[in-house]
Amino acid sequence: MQAAGGGNVAFAEFKTSAFPYRGMIPADADTNERAKPFLDVSADGRLGHTSPRGGLLWEDTTYNDRRVLLAAGPDFDPSRPGVIVVYFHGNQTILARDVVDRQQTVRQLAQSNLNAVMVAPQLAVDAADSSAGNFWRPGAFAQFLDEAAGRLADLYPGTSRWTFHHMPVIVAAYSGGYEAAAFSLAEGGAGDRVRGVVLLDALYGEVDKFARWIEASRGGAFFVSAYSTSTHDQNAALRAQLQRDGVAVENGLPDDLRPGVVAFVDSGDVNHDDFVNVAWTSDPLSAVLSRIDR
Repeated sequence: MQAAGGGNVAFAEFKTSAFPYRGMIPADADTNERAKPFLDVSADGRLGHTSPRGGLLWEDTTYNDRRVLLAAGPDFDPSRPGVIVVYFHGNQTILARDVVDRQQTVRQLAQSNLNAVMVAPQLAVDAADSSAGNFWRPGAFAQFLDEAAGRLADLYPGTSRWTFHHMPVIVAAYSGGYEAAAFSLAEGGAGDRVRGVVLLDALYGEVDKFARWIEASRGGAFFVSAYSTSTHDQNAALRAQLQRDGVAVENGLPDDLRPGVVAFVDSGDVNHDDFVNVAWTSDPLSAVLSRIDR
């Protein structure tokens, strides 16, 4: 690992990365859309995907990056109880340029004083697209975590993959990362390891999947959704659905993120593009992680 972004970072190509993906886009019950091929365009030997917002995006430039960011603060100690934070980035993102340098997630992780490592897969490269790729596949999230355990063990001599295999997981998503997060929770096959979910202005869809996960894990994990006006309506809908189903919700970020906490943080009219840096407070990711019950 090399020092960068206020911590230690490494990049590795994963076999179980989000892309390339040659499968189907799952059916969407909310919109009555049937399953359809992800790569739906072929021209001059190239395959492409027609993105609802990004237009025609080619596989070789947008959906062909297997890299995953592995990062930790300088004080991370794998011999102590720790957690793995899986971070799903938003649209128009490149790991080094945006997740490390612009959003300062590695520094925020280090300053939270949580004994944690971050694992962030590259999704669509620098594109206006929220596709989950292989994370749409049942069991893919568990396979991704298994590979991450081995890669992390390689970075910390004297540890084994089982050290990281048994660590609980926090799923964090910003903006368009919601799709990969939702399917990882609903279909990923690692539900027994997930101890919390953090959405940073990310609830653009899949409200029912998040609601079902919250209700199924009641008492065993926490859920925090912080939002601006950009996702206000979706957060209001999720809150109302949970309250109808008898789930107690909190307004604002509590001091202690213990299992069972379900909290909504209204950040008001702040800039969505800067949300990971400045929302209801500066360094919002650090603010949430620092409150996790140790």
